[in-house]
Amino acid sequence: MSTKSKQSAARPSARSPGPAAPEPKASVIEMTRTYDAPKDVVWEVITDPKHVARWWGGPGVTNPVCEMDVRPGGQWHHIMRFPNGNELQMDFVFVLVEKPHKLAWQQTASNHPGAPRDITFTVTLEELPGDKTAWKLVTRFLSPEDRDFALATGFRQPIEASNERLAEYLKTYNSKG
Repeated sequence: MSTKSKQSAARPSARSPGPAAPEPKASVIEMTRTYDAPKDVVWEVITDPKHVARWWGGPGVTNPVCEMDVRPGGQWHHIMRFPNGNELQMDFVFVLVEKPHKLAWQQTASNHPGAPRDITFTVTLEELPGDKTAWKLVTRFLSPEDRDFALATGFRQPIEASNERLAEYLKTYNSKG
């Protein structure tokens, strides 16, 4: 950085736009959870399809298809089967993979009628004392209306149910498979 740039940054001129405006929260949903497992273990069970298929979804949900290519640009194809036999197909593309800290994916398709498109999910993991992990999900929608639709159709409940199943799965986790 040149000396002139440093001075400009220290004393913004009338032409300077100043600091970037904070991102509007109106189109974001944030959720947090603490897991009783080390960060590396949580990372493994949220990125390995053989594990994801065991805990994804609420009570009674099975996952007959869970295919994940966990790398930027990699695909995630997932089918959930509900106790009544109905299925929900979801397709995602991974946009960020920073093992074992951060994972982001975008929804590319869903057979849920009226579901918003171009949703970006970002999970951040933070190691906590005592072999615990802080999990944070930030979901970004294209508009406040898409966010409101997601909330009105129960967006949080299946994620919370999956988190409960994940917490139970972690209690019985065996890294050998």
